[in-house]
Amino acid sequence: MKNYIFDFDGTLANSGKTAILATQAAFKDFDLPLPAAADIEYYMGVPIEVSFKKMTDKEFTSAQFAELISLFRVHYKAFESENLVLFPEMEHVLEKMSVANKSMFVLSSKHSVALNRNLEQLNVLQHFQAVCGSDQVKKYKPAPDGILHILEANNLKKNETIMIGDAIYDLQMGRTAGVFTCGVTWGAHASSLLEKEKPDYLVDKVIDLLKI
Repeated sequence: MKNYIFDFDGTLANSGKTAILATQAAFKDFDLPLPAAADIEYYMGVPIEVSFKKMTDKEFTSAQFAELISLFRVHYKAFESENLVLFPEMEHVLEKMSVANKSMFVLSSKHSVALNRNLEQLNVLQHFQAVCGSDQVKKYKPAPDGILHILEANNLKKNETIMIGDAIYDLQMGRTAGVFTCGVTWGAHASSLLEKEKPDYLVDKVIDLLKI
């Protein structure tokens, strides 16, 4: 394979309880019932602009929802510094791919500002040709817009490109975009859920990404 598109949270990096803590803190600020950790984990991979509305019955005005999103991002930034780490062996794998002249990209449901900040914090931003955040597409995962944007902007061929992610939405997006797909089992979704999406590859160890 020549081109690798990675999801971020749950695939490249383990954010620990950051998303859970930040989501619950933002909901608490709004006096909303706190979503269960399991529900937050299930929706990881979906932009918060979508997932937050699935985790509460409250009807928001545009201003209220914008405030909720803003509060989440403030809390997330506060929590991430002590929780965000690369998965073991990931830095080694990225370095190996770079040496082999593989083209690598990151596609995430988080805002591109936060995405670039996180990659820089982890000292791996230099390995990637480009990143694509939720602010750069009109339709979010599992719509194929993010992948199609990366393909077009970088003149990539679909049959030389693979989408790698820990959530079913990553695999659904890759399949719809017409690229190869790889599920990883160390993130948010169990291997049984990933298997139902029939990915081209399903890997249990980070180091096995080098075999694709």
